Amino acid sequence: MKRRTADMSTSLSSLLRKGTSFLTPNASSGNLVASAYGNGDAFTKALEGGLFPKVDPAVDGADCERDCESCTVHYPAKFSIDEEEKLYGMVKGWATHMLVATGKTDWVRDVEDEKGSVMEAVGRCKVQPANGRLMLSASNMPIPSTPHNSAKGTEPTTVLLLPSFILVENVTPQAVPDLINHYVSASSTNTTPLARPTPGASALPPDTSFSPHTDTASPEPSIAAPLPPSIFPTRPSPHSYLILLCSQKTRDARCGQSAPLLRRELERHLRPLGLYRDLHDERPGGVGIYFISHVGGHKFSANMMVYRRAGADGRGTVEGGEAGQCIWLARVRPEDCEGIVKFTVLQGKVVKPERQLRGGFDRERGVVSW
Repeated sequence: MKRRTADMSTSLSSLLRKGTSFLTPNASSGNLVASAYGNGDAFTKALEGGLFPKVDPAVDGADCERDCESCTVHYPAKFSIDEEEKLYGMVKGWATHMLVATGKTDWVRDVEDEKGSVMEAVGRCKVQPANGRLMLSASNMPIPSTPHNSAKGTEPTTVLLLPSFILVENVTPQAVPDLINHYVSASSTNTTPLARPTPGASALPPDTSFSPHTDTASPEPSIAAPLPPSIFPTRPSPHSYLILLCSQKTRDARCGQSAPLLRRELERHLRPLGLYRDLHDERPGGVGIYFISHVGGHKFSANMMVYRRAGADGRGTVEGGEAGQCIWLARVRPEDCEGIVKFTVLQGKVVKPERQLRGGFDRERGVVSW
């Protein structure tokens, strides 16, 4: 017992040292503002132009800033959005993003009002995540097959936790408190110092009394409760990258129009690279494209969130590990898709940051937009 206590103390000291390392400004600190987070991690708020690199014609080619000339997909003639309002830095920070599989591309106006759903249960749950704000999204991820005699509101589904890239299966509305207590609160957040796990390893801790994650409600590292190994099965998401597109037309018709058109154009550019993955494609690597519910800012449609696993090599082959970046774009049009695939998805660069970048995080550099 004494040896285990000493090991835990060593781990805690190591975590604190790692967290404070982010306080040291880097060479590009002119675009950064120091910001200490209450979860024991020190991240930096990036000013506009300092969060992600912009494409550079000298490095990326003279045509890196041009729209796709072969694009055959176009928005409707009357597709009009806000082109004037400032985008960058206006999104509210979040710690964990939960995507709930529903098999649908549209939902009631507020997904927490979807009767008998996991989203409703999350919205009503009195248990709150111990590690920061939870962003909740319904998604078109397929739902698992269930027995015909399952009562409404008891059917299990799958949730995806980001940035952990972990799928949690057999989740029912009744089990949401356990999901939040033992899985969401135990998972990494957008401001957890990035560690590179063994490829294919779960980002959630096994049955253990210590978790190397921290509690946003306290500046001191917390000791997580033991994770029950048998409540829900978990497995890593097979994808190396995820593109999330808002498709909720009950909030705004433009989202329902833009999402399928963008997916079609993204597929056109991903297939020749061998990176396109449809909803039922479990091959490792590649790019998954999911439709999700309202994320705010529909007047800037289309909204797109790109999650990239840490260590991505630009070939779409990285497996395992957590998200190192989330790049949140808006005002995305079909003619932008070629550049987004080539530079944003595969390289973590932004083609039109002044017009399209809303925010995000980069755990490898220790910066966020909020």
